[in-house]
Parts: sequence; C-alpha cells; structure tokens
Amino acid sequence: MGTNTDRGRGRGRAAALRGARTAAALALLATGALVLGAGGPQGAAPVAGAPHQVPLAAQQEQTEQAGQAGTCDLYRSVPSSTEDGPAVKAVKAKRSLVVGIDLNSYRWGSRNPNTGQVEGFDIDLAKAIGTAIMGDPEKVVLKAVPTADRIKFIQEGRVDIIVRTMSITCERLEQVAFSRPYFTTSQRVLVPRSNPAKTLDEALDGATACAASGSSAQEELKTRPVKKLVTVENHLDCLVLMQLGKVDATMTDDGLAASQAAQDQTVRVIDGDVRPGVMGIAMLKTSTDLTARVNQVLDDYHASGTWRRAYDTWLKPYLQDDADRHWPTPR
Repeated sequence: MGTNTDRGRGRGRAAALRGARTAAALALLATGALVLGAGGPQGAAPVAGAPHQVPLAAQQEQTEQAGQAGTCDLYRSVPSSTEDGPAVKAVKAKRSLVVGIDLNSYRWGSRNPNTGQVEGFDIDLAKAIGTAIMGDPEKVVLKAVPTADRIKFIQEGRVDIIVRTMSITCERLEQVAFSRPYFTTSQRVLVPRSNPAKTLDEALDGATACAASGSSAQEELKTRPVKKLVTVENHLDCLVLMQLGKVDATMTDDGLAASQAAQDQTVRVIDGDVRPGVMGIAMLKTSTDLTARVNQVLDDYHASGTWRRAYDTWLKPYLQDDADRHWPTPR
C-alpha cells in the first residue's frame, strides 16, 4: 500500500473528480454481460488423490439432514463430484453458463483500462469454473451483478452462479446454496489519510460510515455507534463518497479494503478487523449437482497450485500475506 499524503485541497478535489469519473465509467460497464473469447484459461485437470465421488442422491440427503439439524456450519456443502445431474445438464442444454461477477473491485473483478479486459482473482476463478463445466470458454458468460442483488439474481435465474467476493452467512445459507469456501476474510475500515483515527473503534465512533447494501459490512455497522450509516449499490461507490468528503469511513472486507487503498493512495486501512468469515460461490439451493461440480473444480484449482498462483498475481502485493492464510480450512 502507498504512503503518500494528501498535499492540499486542489489535489483532493482532483482525486475526487477522478474517482467520480471512474465510478461513472464502471457503472456503465456494469450494465452488460461479457462473453469470454477463445483465449480464456482452461479448467484445471483432476489430480491424484481427489475426493471420493459421492452419488448425487446421497449428496442431496446429506444436505437435507444438515439443514434439519438447525446448525449453521459455514463450511458445509455437498461433496465434490464430476457427475452431471439435472442442473448441470440444464445449463449445458442452454449452451452457456452465466456467471455473476463484480466489475467494481480492483484486483478482484474490474476492467483493465489499458487492455479493455476484465480481470482479477475472482475473474480467473469464474473462468476456470465455467470452462471446466462447459468444456469451452466460448460458452461462459460473465455478467455484472450489484452487491445488493446477488441473491436476487440467483433466485430469479438471471445467473447460474455468483463468483463475487460473497461471504457465506447463516442467513444467506437459508436463501441460496454455497460451494465449499475458497477464501477467508474479515471486515476492515478505510479512512482518508487526514483522519487521525488509529483503531477501528476510533474511526467509527460518531462517524458517517458507508457500506454496500446487503453486505456483511452493513450488518456490522448496524451494531456500531456510528452517527449515520450510508448504503450504496457497490463497494466502490463508498470510496467515491469518501473522496468527495460525504462519508468519514468505509467498511468492507479486507481484500477489497486493501485493493481500494492500492487504487487510491489518499486513503488508508485502519488497524483491526471484525467478523472473520469465508467467501463461497453461490447458486440455487435446488442445484445440488451443480454445487458438487463447482466444489470439484475448487478442489482441483487449489490442488494444482492455480489458486495460489492467482493469489500471488492479484492479491499478495496488497494483502501482503502468504496464500495459506487465506485458503479456508475447517476448524
């Protein structure tokens, strides 16, 4: 992360205008779907020692029993499988897998202004999953989805899966199915560099704080003594509001916080985090076999070293942690 300080109101206004223009451009980009060309990466091949394949009927029974138990295990998902059940066959019949993504998160999912390509950690994963299931990168469609509408897009059938920094929570497990976790996370706070706060509590006490609607950060801020909670459609909108001086602090997950601080060196990440959790890939609760296929791709993606290479490429320069810290392991 950078260490440059704000050197005057003129530079602050310029940064704000640049941020506003960036947000406007990203908002326009987020209205369309993006079809991958033949140059997309191939899915990882199965490796020796892959998990034992469980029949889909047994997977469905396991899921139902877990739900009846009334417990919330964030690591709970169906066993991995390469079998094509009804949900996978339906996707293949329509000849495209539609993947909900983010276009507003630097290093996770955004368009490179120099190349025009959509790129990031989640984008690499979305392409690998789609290509492994469909067998052809031309049949993978990336569709921008606002943070607040992730579950809605799944339930309405507007996307088949969501690969978009989505935390697994007990409430969301009641609404959609999740893959096994693929990234650990926690909530962090960003403030302008001119803000003297040293801790998360100092930054939020009496502040006007911003979070994306429907996010874990929004739920956390409801429990904090903030003066006002401002919610926006996408995480990046909070950064723009902070650049414009309309909010004092932003809460988002640590990966996005680090990427925003790298993107705009007039803000910094406060020490301290809350709400440790995990990210997963979301899909319909009835798509048991699709969930199993996604889990198999995740297993292979990590075992082959592709997950680590993607982490080192996109995230390590900003999170400054070894990859092992962020690969979820059940406790």
